Amino acid sequence: MNAEERYNLIAREPTEEIVTPEELKKLLESDSSIKHYIGLEISGPLHLGSLLIVGMKLKDFVQAGIKVTVFLADWHSYINEKLGKDLEKIKAVAESYKKAFSAFVGPGLNFMYGSELYESYRSYWEDLLKVATNLNLTRVSRTLTVAGRDEKEELTFAQFIYPLMQINDIHALDVDIAHGGTDQRKAHMLARDIFPKMGWKVPVAVHHHLLPGLQKPSEVKDETFSKMSKSKPSGAIFIHDSYSQIKEKLQRAWCPPGIVEGNPVMEIIKYIIMPIKGEFLLKREPKYGGDYLFKDFNELSEAYKNSKIHPFDLKTSTADYIYEIIKPVRETLVNDEDYVKIMESIGFRIEK
Repeated sequence: MNAEERYNLIAREPTEEIVTPEELKKLLESDSSIKHYIGLEISGPLHLGSLLIVGMKLKDFVQAGIKVTVFLADWHSYINEKLGKDLEKIKAVAESYKKAFSAFVGPGLNFMYGSELYESYRSYWEDLLKVATNLNLTRVSRTLTVAGRDEKEELTFAQFIYPLMQINDIHALDVDIAHGGTDQRKAHMLARDIFPKMGWKVPVAVHHHLLPGLQKPSEVKDETFSKMSKSKPSGAIFIHDSYSQIKEKLQRAWCPPGIVEGNPVMEIIKYIIMPIKGEFLLKREPKYGGDYLFKDFNELSEAYKNSKIHPFDLKTSTADYIYEIIKPVRETLVNDEDYVKIMESIGFRIEK
């Protein structure tokens, strides 16, 4: 596989931005081993966005011959007060992430806990102080959205350290490519800004699409507040959800007739079903037009815009596909007693 083919794999959807394309192309043309990283906060069960969207992009990186690291940010999760700041629960849930990503992506993933990095990288805390001397509180406050926080919230002092640690993780892991959702852009741009001043390697940043929640889009302009989230269970399809749960959630999903832009059901079809399956079979009764196989999302989009597809039929067919896609990973999880126990302990119902 040549450099252009590798670049096209990394650049294709769900990738939305590469900073910068020229730097990535130069990396890919070199003979050196290229190190990637994505940091995952451990805050609850994985959903379509956090496993499938991320996992599809990780597959592209693996296929492109990149050394992929999934960074399980246990201390970040603790700082951000996830799972009741219970480190045992955080690590138990993180183990389920390893199982799920391994099952979905396959071989080629390296996993590392934040706590492992901080124990093994002796100058980590010294370097963190160096990062801090290059930033003021105002600049750090503007990056708090990477943790799903707002500078207007009443925050602990530790939560202000969260972005500094994220930046320092990139350096400590010797990362060539920093990868994340578009909600992680501020941290990556901050690293790219201050690393040259510190004489540190500047990473290329790759940002993928954020899958929206199933609820009506928020009036808030910042898209990070409307993404599919564990904190809004009714608006998220979890990897352990049963077919009946998926179908029920999708039937309640915001899916206005004739509207494609911002429609969460159409987003699932565009970013998950079509890329994985290469088609979308719309199932409906003969009296409503019968089944129709779409091979192209634009054709489906036009048909929906012209009210040739009813939202009910779109949702039902989407539920069938999503359950089929997640079923192998779901079975790995729901047949694991430890997974069921930890999920039920944090308030999630598992249907066998």
